[in-house]
Amino acid sequence: MEAQVSAASFSSRPWSPSPDASDIVKGIHAMLHPHNIVLVGATDKPGNYAERIWNNLVKYGFEGGLYPVNAKRATIWGVPCYKDFASLPEKPDHVLVLVPARFAVQVIRDAAAAGARSATIVTSGFSELQDDESQKLAAELQAAVRETGLAVTGPNCLGNLSAGEKLFTNIDDRVVTMEQGAVAIAGQSGAIVMAIRQALEDRGVGVGYMVTTGNEAGLETPDLMRYFAEDPSIKVIVVYLEGVRNTKAFRDACKAARAASKPVIALKLGASEGGRAAAMAHTGALAGSIETFDAIATREGVIRVGGLDELIETTECFVHAAVPKGDRLAAVTLSGGKRGMLIDAFYAEGLNFAPLSPHVSSELAKMLGPGSIVGNPLDAGFAAVVDPSVYMKSIKLMIDDPDIDIVIVDAELPKAPHELRERNLRIVDEMASRASKPVIYISAMSIGFTEFTKTLRKSLPHLAVMQGMDRAVTAIKSLLAYAKLRKEVPDIVSSSKPAARAELEKALTSASGAALDEVASKKLLKAYGIPISKEAIAQTAVEAVKIAKQIGFPVVAKVVSAEILHKSDIGGVVLNLSNAAEVRKAFVDITARVKRLKGKPRLDGILIAQQVKADLELVVGASLDAEMGPVVLFGTGGIDIELMKDVALAGAPLDEAEARLLIGRTKAGIKMRGYRGKPALHEASAVKALVGLSNLIADAGDRIASIDINPFLINTRTGVAVDALIVLNNAAAKRAAGH
Repeated sequence: MEAQVSAASFSSRPWSPSPDASDIVKGIHAMLHPHNIVLVGATDKPGNYAERIWNNLVKYGFEGGLYPVNAKRATIWGVPCYKDFASLPEKPDHVLVLVPARFAVQVIRDAAAAGARSATIVTSGFSELQDDESQKLAAELQAAVRETGLAVTGPNCLGNLSAGEKLFTNIDDRVVTMEQGAVAIAGQSGAIVMAIRQALEDRGVGVGYMVTTGNEAGLETPDLMRYFAEDPSIKVIVVYLEGVRNTKAFRDACKAARAASKPVIALKLGASEGGRAAAMAHTGALAGSIETFDAIATREGVIRVGGLDELIETTECFVHAAVPKGDRLAAVTLSGGKRGMLIDAFYAEGLNFAPLSPHVSSELAKMLGPGSIVGNPLDAGFAAVVDPSVYMKSIKLMIDDPDIDIVIVDAELPKAPHELRERNLRIVDEMASRASKPVIYISAMSIGFTEFTKTLRKSLPHLAVMQGMDRAVTAIKSLLAYAKLRKEVPDIVSSSKPAARAELEKALTSASGAALDEVASKKLLKAYGIPISKEAIAQTAVEAVKIAKQIGFPVVAKVVSAEILHKSDIGGVVLNLSNAAEVRKAFVDITARVKRLKGKPRLDGILIAQQVKADLELVVGASLDAEMGPVVLFGTGGIDIELMKDVALAGAPLDEAEARLLIGRTKAGIKMRGYRGKPALHEASAVKALVGLSNLIADAGDRIASIDINPFLINTRTGVAVDALIVLNNAAAKRAAGH
């Protein structure tokens, strides 16, 4: 088959970026809507990437110019082959780089000089390899991309899809429908992105764009997200993320998608980088990479899924289901057993079915007889099986009821022609087209689609068709959560005072070890408005007794040493000291224990502190995540913190409103607000601590790895930090953490 090798006249496209759009958006548009495509490194060796890509471009009928480039060939694939960019009949626009890695940098520079606007580097052999030469090539490539300003995907990627342009610069030889769909996919793994596209197509969900970003020497996944947010043909954005390199760019892209009412569905690898300094503190251990991603990305409207199956179901749900006005669920089934399964599955995810309105209950009772359960979910039972019109009327009653926000129908699409079921499906699809609420069909099992089912499904554009009860419920829960998000999420900036920031600089400048000791840590916390207990450090037993009398009994004695991070583990904390003799003994005992320790840690004194009567022990912490930046943590504290894991995280800094929302996401928060008739605890002190701590970690930039306040003791009148550990992000901390 002979390719069209000269530029065709392009029909006017439905959308182009506005003149004031960013250069990145304009560059991506040029890449996905090019005038021509040039394959540099064209070769007809059987099965190679160049030939596969060429065959796809020809097979799907790309209407622009197609030009192979190879200085050693006059013809290839039955068409002229050009020796360089200068010999092309027109200036290059989109360049596919298929030459060995050592030549790729020069190709990018030459392409830009010849007038190209974008490139995809399929070639591997850069930063994915660990040898010095590959790393050097990667750095040179990044410099070339930056200097030329080309919109570049790759290297080490598998090409792109732009359905409206019939552009498929990909090695995949599976059939592609080239349907201008409402989904756009981007991600670093070509294999995973291609698998997502294929699975969605098999489900009848069209993919308008698919971009594999590879090593991301140029364009990164958030750049593509930003473009998809602006393109009106796209309704749902799907991303596969191996890591977030630029947190601000990612958050900005999420905000743009949220403002455009486009959900971002993300599959994210969750392994942290391991052994980071923050893991020396409880907060660092609990604030794992994936939890931190959730804390920040969820606020920006991202829906993170747990796997590929869940991703497909969630995407299906968002493509075909309107965003509901509320969370009042209703379901129709023909089986008491299925009814029970629906109730259990939704209840397990914290969702419940709303009571039916008196009108709907009355109408259903008139239609349905023995063997039916008039409730929500509805078991239409024998009456609906005998008379299918009864079944249809039941569904219509649910759809028409203004007190119901989502209608769920427990049914499978037929695998083979079935006149009655097909007719009923089309009737419900028509009802759904007029409804101002989502109508969702759920198959209790993942049965897969036949070719007939795929065709039938495409004729039902107003229905979401879900496969598998568990994944369907998860997707619906995500839909409900998305509906509750604010369209615009304001940025929160640090509200700290100049005096606090000055104290921070002083503390960090004077620090020498892996962490600040408790006294230095608390001094810094106090500067940031975090309430702390009355206390003072003693160098002798006599001084300890004097301090205890000034504070008032009972008191606590604690070892002070920047080299002892977890004091309780070595017997460095003694509680409930109610008189001078007990204080004196505690001072002597702790001092002796420290002297017996291996490594001979430096002892800076014994802290004598007010013992606060606590109704609840909390943990308040902060951590610097390598990918997502600073986060704060709140939850149940004490010695069982890792066992309980009742914690929630949020991005830093916070304001008071977001601090209260964070508290409300934990069991500790429920207890604080008065549980089972108990009085409410002093939430204002916890809010103050969270806001101050979030300002502190944000102000520190990348200089503090984690901050641990455990416990933060709270009662009905007050709340105070009684222990604190600030781990620095320096060489000493990294050595202590084992890396």
